[in-house]
Amino acid sequence: MSHRPFPGRRSVLRGSLAASAALTLPTALGSAPAFALSGRPKAGWGVQTGDVTCDSGLVWVRSDRPARMIVETSATESFRGARRWHGPLLGADTDFTGTTRLRGLPSGEQIHYRVLLADPDDPRRTGEPVTGTFRTASARRRDGVRFVWSGDLAGQGWGINPDFGGYRIYNAMAALDPDFFICSGDNIYADGPISASVTLPDGSTWRNITTEEKSKVAETLAEFRGNFRYNLLDDNLKRFNAQVPSIIQWDDHEVTNNWYPGEILGDTRYTEKNVDVLAARARQAFSEYYPISTLRRPDGRVYRVVNHGPLLDVFVLDMRTYRNANSTDDQPTDAQGILGAEQLKWLKRELSRSRAVWKVIASDMPLGLVVPDTGDGKPNVEAVAQGDPGAPRGRELQIAELLRFIKHRRITGTVWLTADVHYTSAQHYQPSRAAFTDFEPFWEFVSGPLNAGAFPANTLDNTFGPERVFIKAPTTANVSPAGGYQFFGEVDIDGDSGELTVRLRESDGTVLFTQVLQPGRVGQ
Repeated sequence: MSHRPFPGRRSVLRGSLAASAALTLPTALGSAPAFALSGRPKAGWGVQTGDVTCDSGLVWVRSDRPARMIVETSATESFRGARRWHGPLLGADTDFTGTTRLRGLPSGEQIHYRVLLADPDDPRRTGEPVTGTFRTASARRRDGVRFVWSGDLAGQGWGINPDFGGYRIYNAMAALDPDFFICSGDNIYADGPISASVTLPDGSTWRNITTEEKSKVAETLAEFRGNFRYNLLDDNLKRFNAQVPSIIQWDDHEVTNNWYPGEILGDTRYTEKNVDVLAARARQAFSEYYPISTLRRPDGRVYRVVNHGPLLDVFVLDMRTYRNANSTDDQPTDAQGILGAEQLKWLKRELSRSRAVWKVIASDMPLGLVVPDTGDGKPNVEAVAQGDPGAPRGRELQIAELLRFIKHRRITGTVWLTADVHYTSAQHYQPSRAAFTDFEPFWEFVSGPLNAGAFPANTLDNTFGPERVFIKAPTTANVSPAGGYQFFGEVDIDGDSGELTVRLRESDGTVLFTQVLQPGRVGQ
């Protein structure tokens, strides 16, 4: 295998990562007491990078007061000959968060960076620098690619538990030294308050760190912002963010459970019933707290393609913003579907343009698993499959159109990755088993949760002929992280052979299932 040596290229910040889960971020980054002066801006929420390509990337930070964001980059930890980037002025209008785009970076190189926050009235007064590192995508195929994915964080009342080690799954993911991390949605649970303690089935107690904003469902912009800040109280996540770039998408719990545009809530916990109002506030907070390349475009969209060199393009979907209303989903025609017409057109166009060996479709919801929405007492459908094993109907029509397009345009190397259902599994879709047959076989891999309740397996819908090749899920609902069933997935693409290896892993990194896929095949 020709991938870069594993692990060990991220020397800065790594240290004894697995053994130092309790280490606080300032100590891990090497505090400089000379900077710890009153009146200077502080960046206590760490740093993040996102949407990193061969020559660019986004750096994020949050200040505790108004400040000018400055980023310095270097090829070494000493920051000798550093290049300086002047970022935005951070103020209350963005909750003191900001993102700076770095351009013209060298391909396939380790980039060390530090963020300084300067007093807007006196640029010489800067706070303690916060450092991080990332590797740009390589333009050389032989270097290979490795990344991880998962989703579902702080759900069902299971928050940051110091006794449990916090969000310790991030340590296991970082130990694999991935090029980047895909979060497949449900980054927060805006509809899921977190209490100080929960009694577990064995009589023991799960203890949560709590905040005011997590004491109720999020409705105001301040409450949505507080939900995103909550996760950054976890030192494991902050260290991970400083080492591993992310590709972030969203799903329902960034707003509220199973939401769709135009919905009016019947949930008595909400005083604001209009989901469109809540979604606008959630989107603003989401755009403030993650470095995403498309959110500052005029259309402000989440869906995008992130090019990661000759081996890989990542197609990030948004199955939430443009969907039609949840229903029984058995209509014979459906122009809007779960993606919306414009996003489907974009996806087909970008897939046909891609020259990458592998086209990973990061989907925030699974295709062939029946995900119900019974919140209003009706047997509605939340995802794509509705349980009818026959010909495509409802949202399945849009997926059938896409799969047919991939086949007839002879698009090779498509692999679907998702989360959402709070267990891990591998499904192989085969036309010889399906009611709809005009497509080529492909794989869908499911992972998660990161730190949330685990749930039993969903049933399969045979419209696209899925076979469940592997699954690990509990038999009871809402199993706490202390009960296990927390998962992430790893994808490793070999630079020589082009083979793509998927490993489904438990929260400690234990491999549960491995599948090797060969390049150059239509579908997969």
